[in-house]
Amino acid sequence: LTAGTLEDYNTMTASWGAMGEMWGVPSFHCVVRTNRYTLKYLDANDLFTVSFFDIGYKPALSFCGSNSGRDCDKAKETGLTPVFVSENGVEVTAFAEADMVLVCKKAYVQEMKPECFVDTENDEKWYSDKDYHYQYIGEIVKAFVKE
Repeated sequence: LTAGTLEDYNTMTASWGAMGEMWGVPSFHCVVRTNRYTLKYLDANDLFTVSFFDIGYKPALSFCGSNSGRDCDKAKETGLTPVFVSENGVEVTAFAEADMVLVCKKAYVQEMKPECFVDTENDEKWYSDKDYHYQYIGEIVKAFVKE
C-alpha cells in the first residue's frame, strides 16, 4: 500500500483488505492503524496504489511491513524501484517490480470505533491496545498487470 509522490511517499505491507464493487464502481478496501507512517500520506493525497508481488519478493515485503519509513528508505533497503503512475494529471508512486498495481482514488475514510463492533470479540482480540485502524475505500481507476 503506497501513497505520495516519487519525492515524498511511503509504502507499507498490508495483509488486510478486500476488492469488490462499492457504489457501482470497482473498489479496494484497506485498513491502516493510526501509528503507521503511511497514514499521513494516505490522508494527504487523493490517490493511493496497491502493488501485488510474486513470492520472491517476500523478504522485501517483510522488511516494508516491519520497518518504518520514518527511519529508513525502504526502496533503498529492499531494492524495489519506485515509479510514477499518473491518473488525470495526478501522480502517485508504485513499484516497477510489482506483478499488478491498482491505482485507487480515495472515496471514503473512517476511523474504526469500539462502539461499532457488533462482534465484540474482534475488538478484544485485535484492539487490546485500542490502536484502531482507519478504513479507506478507493475506487480502482487503473490497473496494470505484467504480461
